Amino acid sequence: MAYNIVYKKSVHRDLKALSKAEARRVLDQIERELSKKPDVCPVLKGQFAGLRKYRIGDYRIIYALAGEDVLILRIGHRRDVYKK
Repeated sequence: MAYNIVYKKSVHRDLKALSKAEARRVLDQIERELSKKPDVCPVLKGQFAGLRKYRIGDYRIIYALAGEDVLILRIGHRRDVYKK
């Protein structure tokens, strides 16, 4: 079953903080992997309870599953993505 990838508007700001090559690599990986099996990634705890994370090198993608959609909420470096 293929999932639809949906990006929150604030993700565009997160991608601008990355270099163009890194942003392209992250987006390609999201489209390729998360659209197939988003439910195998770890579930977060604490203030992010119920959300999931996907790791691409030093970058983390925070997302939520909503039916057949994968809602991408944040993209950032692992040291910064859980802040705010």
